[in-house]
Amino acid sequence: MKHSITPPLTTVEAAQYLNLKPSTLEVWRCQGRGPRFVRLGRSIRYRVKDLDEFMEKGLRTNTSEVAP
Repeated sequence: MKHSITPPLTTVEAAQYLNLKPSTLEVWRCQGRGPRFVRLGRSIRYRVKDLDEFMEKGLRTNTSEVAP
């Protein structure tokens, strides 16, 4: 039986997925405003589902709409 679990992404890979600079994710991580992440020892990893949820939370219909 084959598992269809996507391996967690590094900061660089997650930044590419979101079309951001890795440094942006690093700053957001320190400020607590970016996508959820997991620390594995000294490594930081991002699950694709958490990146997708982060983008969903950012959806707006106009520029003056306030975040929930």
